[in-house]
Amino acid sequence: MNAVIARMSQFVSARVQSVFTVVGARLPQFVGARVRFFAVATLVIQILIVATGGAVRLTGSGLGCPTWPLCTDASLIATPEMGLHGAIEFGNRLLSIVVGLVAVLMVLMLLRIRRERRDLMTLALVILGGTVLQGLIGGLSVRVQLDPSVVGVHFAISAILVAVSAALVYRVWCGQRGAERLVSRPITILTHVTSLLVAVTVIAGILTTGAGPHAGDDGSARNGLDASILQHVHSWPGYALLAATLALVIMLARARHRRIMDFAVILLVLEVVQALIGVIQSRTGLPILLVGSHMVIACMIAAAMTALVLSLRSSAPTNERAVTQEVLTVAN
Repeated sequence: MNAVIARMSQFVSARVQSVFTVVGARLPQFVGARVRFFAVATLVIQILIVATGGAVRLTGSGLGCPTWPLCTDASLIATPEMGLHGAIEFGNRLLSIVVGLVAVLMVLMLLRIRRERRDLMTLALVILGGTVLQGLIGGLSVRVQLDPSVVGVHFAISAILVAVSAALVYRVWCGQRGAERLVSRPITILTHVTSLLVAVTVIAGILTTGAGPHAGDDGSARNGLDASILQHVHSWPGYALLAATLALVIMLARARHRRIMDFAVILLVLEVVQALIGVIQSRTGLPILLVGSHMVIACMIAAAMTALVLSLRSSAPTNERAVTQEVLTVAN
């Protein structure tokens, strides 16, 4: 009997090893189309989950599934009796699984080039770990009845994950970080001041939202702050951000840093749209479509700011295909 079990164990082990060998042989050996596709997919789906998470909150569906990890105490999925709120919340949970799957696939795409491109693997692992953390915090937010502090942390991590995903896309396309600074020190300082203003504006926005009417559920608590005052406090770093970005565009144009200026212009356009939406939503009673757009664009601003900061230094593109051919030649 023991001999039969040992042979079966050896057979299963050999089959598993064979599968891993076959799968491993099909993984990319350089940064090509598949790696680029999954890098972009990572950024897109990290932004998309912000949009669907916003829809959950803005439609009052935050407790559409009143518990976690199950949807109800007796069901993993939403039931017809739970209505639209249950469907919206459960749909967001399903998308979060897709987000996690994309994060895992991104790591797999980099597995064979992890030594040559440690920068990409590090970013991919941060995204995977952050995605798992997001799932846990999302579950905690349900468990604590959408406490605004937990929900605020949930959004903040989403913004960070979008920024890291943007860094991944940038590094996939532009190569590893170079040693040369491409711009003058004043431009570098202003860029980092601008990135700080982005962070401050997002944090102020989180506090403002936590005080506002869109709690995710009618019975959820708010943070106790005065939303009418906070919306003005939120606007101050926002306007400072606009001014700093405009100054940055002008300085980059005068220094003829065309490629870097393109990132700054994209950032400026997003900020102008964001400011207009902010003003309109505050004067029209915070309609959910505008508030949702405001959340998504905040994350897009974080992504654009990340690309702008990274573009200040030269890149050191690596010819991964040539490195791979050299490795294979030596192996043979």
